[in-house]
Amino acid sequence: MERWVDRVTWWQLHPLTFVGAEPEERAAGAPPVPRLRRIEPWLDHLVELGCNGLALGPIFAARTHGYDTLDHFRIDARLGTDADFDHLVAACRARGVRLLLDGVFNHVGRGFPAFADVLAHGRASAFASWFRLDFDGAAADAADGFGYADFEGHRGLVALNHDEPAVADHVVAVMRHWLGRGADGWRLDAAYAVPPAFWRIVTDRVRADHPQAWFVGEVIHGDYTGFVAEGGLDSVTQYELWKAVWSSLNDRNLYELSWALARHEEFVQAFVPLTFVGNHDVTRIASRLDDERHLPHALAVLFTSPGVPSVYAGDEHGFRGVKYERAGGDDEIRPAFPTGPADLAPDGEWVYRLHQDLIGLRRRHPWLVRSRPKIEHLENEVLVVRALDARGGPGLLTVLNVSDRPFTLPASGDAVRLLGSERSGPPGYVGPHGWAILDPVS
Repeated sequence: MERWVDRVTWWQLHPLTFVGAEPEERAAGAPPVPRLRRIEPWLDHLVELGCNGLALGPIFAARTHGYDTLDHFRIDARLGTDADFDHLVAACRARGVRLLLDGVFNHVGRGFPAFADVLAHGRASAFASWFRLDFDGAAADAADGFGYADFEGHRGLVALNHDEPAVADHVVAVMRHWLGRGADGWRLDAAYAVPPAFWRIVTDRVRADHPQAWFVGEVIHGDYTGFVAEGGLDSVTQYELWKAVWSSLNDRNLYELSWALARHEEFVQAFVPLTFVGNHDVTRIASRLDDERHLPHALAVLFTSPGVPSVYAGDEHGFRGVKYERAGGDDEIRPAFPTGPADLAPDGEWVYRLHQDLIGLRRRHPWLVRSRPKIEHLENEVLVVRALDARGGPGLLTVLNVSDRPFTLPASGDAVRLLGSERSGPPGYVGPHGWAILDPVS
């Protein structure tokens, strides 16, 4: 059965950095700044690109980057107020744009009121069960008087205790609140660090009131299908395919991509993954690829593969940026954007037009969301993938050539070239480092 998300292409951004907010929370008593409204001029850009979904990073009160939450029920003062959120929701609705929020429910900031109470009262705190604490063992910290579990060694990110029913109650209340105010779904940050049984409890309860809500978990690797089934989620982030796309193009080893697409087909039989070639946590695709000529190849895979695709803001203009594993390592990949798209530099226009063409093709073939990738031809440097239409149609052919020689697809005389690097010649001809998307039946 088709769901609304089957026809969505997301445009994702990290709000705090996108709008140029200060790096740390506003001083107590300082008035909120309505920066969420700075996103509105970009909604027409999103729609003109061909997208119809806005995926926001954290927008709730936090101390720094948004993932150290202080209050899940309050818009970060650096972004504005509830009224600014409501204004953004209305602006999205007026354009037919769906809204996805980022739920950081694995951990909270040290200033989160429940943890602040633990800091003040120790084991006597009524909220001690909300966290995984150690008052007597070797992990106890002299400054705090106890130890606590954190997120991957970041002491400013305090891990929640997901065995505590009150934590589930809190997450359910947060999700219901913002879905009730107009959100359409949740990206679950660091979902892989949370027991799937917790997600099952939460999503079952939230769906009772919001049956159309969509839940996608951030899962890097592992048993995607099992995690979705056990957690009651709709989707997870398809990092396996993301990695295979840029790695196989850089190594000119398309066997890796072929293997990942076979795995991808298995996933799609159970759920529809969230697909991407860039997001707020990884080096931008234009910087990741060793050869700029292969950027269209990466995008062709994204937009002709099954799944719910997502475009990271700026990638559609060829933005560059490297992620580093150090303090401030996200700065290059999360820049502040100008006040509107008219202020973007023109040198990325060709990447923008390419995105438009590919997203437009996908919208004309909505069955791609649940298609089945079948390998038709495979060499180290040449890959031909047929996206099979589950309704029985001939599907589409995607041809990738990363070699220094041309390639001609055999028996392609009746095919129609829909998009590609060649503007003339036989439809099955793809030049060196070229690509094509073909309709196999005229």
